[in-house]
Amino acid sequence: MVYEHSDATAETAPLALKILVAGGFGVGKTTMVGAVSEIKPLRTEELLSEAGQSVDDTEGVDHKVTTTVAMDFGRITIRSGLSLYLFGTPGQDRFWFLWDELSQGALGAVVLADTRRLEDCFPAVDYFEHRHIPFVVAVNCFTGSRNYDARDVSRALDLDGGTPVVLCDARDRASGKEVLIRLVEYAGRVHTARLLDSVG
Repeated sequence: MVYEHSDATAETAPLALKILVAGGFGVGKTTMVGAVSEIKPLRTEELLSEAGQSVDDTEGVDHKVTTTVAMDFGRITIRSGLSLYLFGTPGQDRFWFLWDELSQGALGAVVLADTRRLEDCFPAVDYFEHRHIPFVVAVNCFTGSRNYDARDVSRALDLDGGTPVVLCDARDRASGKEVLIRLVEYAGRVHTARLLDSVG
């Protein structure tokens, strides 16, 4: 028996995209992945130890007692047929060797930022800029932090023109989902432009 190929089937084939959630130590990466994930998120958190006190900068996040040592993983369906697989990166310098592996095949990244410690997200911004991975900066609006608008943050980080900066609450599912939608739209435009350039 011969089965004919159906265009309708091709049009409804599910699409899964890989997204990284990166940023400095204690900025809310694990919180965001957990808040938006429709499955129980995978977490690789361990208690902070005395051995790490000399290398982990906990200034401004004194309440933090655990840290991600490999990655966080979650999944969210944006719309029918489109799912995002979320990989939260570890924040400390000593775990950055994992970033190259995690970034393989990623459509783009969310760089979470805390305006109280904005310099902590510079390494993530540099990482994605140098590897030409599209990213958005999502400012996690912590209680008690000074409010800055997106243009101020963009100037402070010296971002390339067009790189989106959005304000969010990493604890809120709807807010996190809006960040992810913004990233998918932006990354789609970037990849389309690159494709057109390569054939032009």
